[in-house]
Amino acid sequence: MVTITGYEKRTGDNGEFFLLELQGDLEFAYSKKTGQPYATAKKCLIPSTFNEAVCQASIGKQMRGSIIKTSVEPYEYTIEETGEIVTLAYRYTYSPQENVTEELKPQEAEPVLI
Repeated sequence: MVTITGYEKRTGDNGEFFLLELQGDLEFAYSKKTGQPYATAKKCLIPSTFNEAVCQASIGKQMRGSIIKTSVEPYEYTIEETGEIVTLAYRYTYSPQENVTEELKPQEAEPVLI
C-alpha cells in the first residue's frame, strides 16, 4: 500500500498543476556509516488532474501499489545536510503492483491507463 502524504503546486507549459506525494510502507535499512538499523519509507511524486482542495482532502488516503526504484539517466543531486554533490542513476516511482521488490527499468514498468 502507499499513502498520500502531501502535495506540491507546480507551473508548467499548460499552467498550474498539482503533484501528489506518495509514501510506501515502512522498511528497515542499515546505515553505511554505523551499521545500525533505521526505519525509512520510500517516497515519490506523481502528477494529478486534481485541484488543490481535492489534493488536500486526499492526504491520508491509501491505495494499492508500491514505490519502486527505477533506472534513469545519471544526474547530480546535492545532499542538503552536507552539501555533497553525488551522481545518481535512479529515482523512486509509483507502481500499481503491490510488494514489488526488484528494480524495474523504464521500459519494463507496466503502464497505467487513465
